[in-house]
Amino acid sequence: MQYEPTLGRAALIDLALNRYFGSVDAKNLDAVLECFNDEALMCVQTEFTRHAGKDAIRRMFTGFMGAYETIVHKDFVCTVDEVNGRIAASFEAVLTAADGTVTSFFNTNFWRIRDGKFQEVYVYFSGENVLV
Repeated sequence: MQYEPTLGRAALIDLALNRYFGSVDAKNLDAVLECFNDEALMCVQTEFTRHAGKDAIRRMFTGFMGAYETIVHKDFVCTVDEVNGRIAASFEAVLTAADGTVTSFFNTNFWRIRDGKFQEVYVYFSGENVLV
């Protein structure tokens, strides 16, 4: 299904990189959830896992944020389709556990936007899925 585009290029990038990933890295769960529509779907395509609706997405992020001392997303390369309200980003995710163990991933996310928020998010991990 195609949604009516409501955000331009700069706003799509801001939503994905600043509002979403910035809030994930700051472990600001409420701000992360503000990026999603209530019935949003988040799928980790490389592991065939789905989180449907804000409650499921909240549970997933609560576990993810609690599992790491620090979370850093960086080195973004974005592709924006403002005509259709979509954005994709490839990036590095660096996760540091409380014991100092560092895990790095090179991931790609694809977002479909509805009414200025994420309706669908598709995540491709270079390693083991940490979004369970």
